[in-house]
Amino acid sequence: MEASMNEKKKLNTKTLALIGVMTAVTCILGPLSIPLPISPVPISLTNLAIYFSLYVLGMKKGTVSYLIYLLIGFIGLPVFSSFTSGPAKLLGPTGGYLIGFIFMALIGGFVIDRTGNVPVCFIGLVIATAVCYMFGTAWLAYQGGMTFYAALAAGVIPFIPGDLAKIVIAMLAGPQIRKRLRKAGLV
Repeated sequence: MEASMNEKKKLNTKTLALIGVMTAVTCILGPLSIPLPISPVPISLTNLAIYFSLYVLGMKKGTVSYLIYLLIGFIGLPVFSSFTSGPAKLLGPTGGYLIGFIFMALIGGFVIDRTGNVPVCFIGLVIATAVCYMFGTAWLAYQGGMTFYAALAAGVIPFIPGDLAKIVIAMLAGPQIRKRLRKAGLV
């Protein structure tokens, strides 16, 4: 009985530690951004960190990891793009993308959890990213007083090639990371 309780506790400790590590990865990669002169939206590595979290943790725990990151940024630690934070960032022009990442994690994680099929995972992550784009574009249009098309041109179109590259990188590295963590008994 005691061994079973210790095993469950160990599993929970490992799980919490992995969620913490992936939250930390997002906190490290998220602020690294490159501002674009043509857009109020910077190039960010947040989505890459989320893709990795989904491969390592799966849908539920990967989404929890992102929500913790969001909370950390909301309360004032500078973990959002360009080392920003706070409620004003969530309510600002790029806040829709930050909220959209929640749905990206849920959709992308669902697909990753359900299949190992590379084309299906690719399409799933593209759809998940498109959903994030929709939230971000709608909010950018509203906050920036832009048409939806202008917000799309400023906040999505310049980012498509880079985001496709991030998906490919995550799809190449993510399964390998998960495989190594499983071999080490961490997942």
